[in-house]
Amino acid sequence: MNRTLTGRVVLADRVLDRGRVRIAEDRIVAVGEADGPVDDQWITPGLIDVHVHGGGGHTMTSGNPGEALAAVAFHQRHGTTSTVCSLVTTPVDGMCRTAAALASIVDGGQVVGLHLEGPFVSAARCGALDAASMRDPDLAVLGRLLDAGAGTVRTMTFAPELPGALDLVGALRAAGVAACVGHTDATHDQVRAALEAGAAAATHLGNAMRGFHHREPGPIGALLGAPGVVCEVICDGVHVHPAAVALFAQAAGDEGIALVTDAVAAAGAGDGTFDLGGHRVEVREGVARVAGTGTLAGSTLTMDAALRRAVRDVGLSPVAACRAAATNPARVLGVADRTGEIAPGMAADLCVFDDDWALTEVVARGASIIPG
Repeated sequence: MNRTLTGRVVLADRVLDRGRVRIAEDRIVAVGEADGPVDDQWITPGLIDVHVHGGGGHTMTSGNPGEALAAVAFHQRHGTTSTVCSLVTTPVDGMCRTAAALASIVDGGQVVGLHLEGPFVSAARCGALDAASMRDPDLAVLGRLLDAGAGTVRTMTFAPELPGALDLVGALRAAGVAACVGHTDATHDQVRAALEAGAAAATHLGNAMRGFHHREPGPIGALLGAPGVVCEVICDGVHVHPAAVALFAQAAGDEGIALVTDAVAAAGAGDGTFDLGGHRVEVREGVARVAGTGTLAGSTLTMDAALRRAVRDVGLSPVAACRAAATNPARVLGVADRTGEIAPGMAADLCVFDDDWALTEVVARGASIIPG
């Protein structure tokens, strides 16, 4: 598709108030100032979700490729032009089967790769994951998981306090997988050691991890502002208070935050009962919890809503919000050379929002998609 979009174009470092973006086929070929009338709309990079388990009533955790693709399609209609399918902690054989099944749908475009949320995480901070399936780092088990993923695993959540965690970080780095601190009861010093070993990111900062204390800053204190580290934040108004999101963003800087959904099948499907890796999840008034408990179990968030909340509720500038929703996630995944910002030569991955930050169009590699 060859076309030109005009409006307020959000670049990596500024907004073109009277901007234009020209697309040829699946690429952006020109970006600049418009020389005529412009549409009253925001044009942003396509959004990138590095942590999502399902949506539209479909789960990615069952190992059914068709169901996972249905969830991907749901999120695409909500602005996500690049997706990482997230597995949850289950017995290793089951994780291997799921990874092998979902590896078949990874195309490097809409589905960038897989995220393994465990199994080398802490039972003390299990959240909605299966504590019985958690284990200490084991490089042989890691090898099985990565082999099952056939080169598609992009990120892995781990707990730095577990025996062998630093060796795990080294092995992940050697395999080109981003090591993400999460589901952890680690101290500040234990997390710092993991960062020095090469850990690159944090899984849903503030959730399923030791809290911040002025005498023991814990993971939050170690991760925020650490050079090169990107911290996931679930900006749904439930998992993290908007004021805390603002503090995180201020401490981490423009390159240190990534908005994620951590969405489960219930996103876009209304209240009810859903599955998350074998756990029964109950959703009431849009909030997902492990059935019969008060434990949050992912979210019902979409990336367009996360961006809207970041701008309207948290107070981030459009530039900072788009860096968090697109540019920074692209860097974590190693795809920043082809998507994540609006610039000539990049993939034609774009979102169009109205003045109230309601999504009106999604462009994925040049193809126009109707939101909803």
